[in-house]
Amino acid sequence: MKTTLDIPDDLLRAMKMRAVQEGRKFKDVATEIFRRGLAQPKMAAHSDGGQRVKLPLIQCLHPADSQATLTPDQVADVLLKQELEWSHEATRR
Repeated sequence: MKTTLDIPDDLLRAMKMRAVQEGRKFKDVATEIFRRGLAQPKMAAHSDGGQRVKLPLIQCLHPADSQATLTPDQVADVLLKQELEWSHEATRR
């Protein structure tokens, strides 16, 4: 079956070079590359096109108070205070 593909110039060049170096037809090299690609294990698709990042799970030492909710500003204040404490500890050493 014939079809039309838009292949990036550098990739097309590399495939043509391989065909010439191996004394093969371009369509045979392309077919081999497609078959190899399809034979690879299926990768999960991500919206950003990259690999999924696994973040560490952080366990709290104390159970959370279900009634306590923090606003983004309160969280920012807590983090800023913690960063200041760490900064002061580092300068004391």
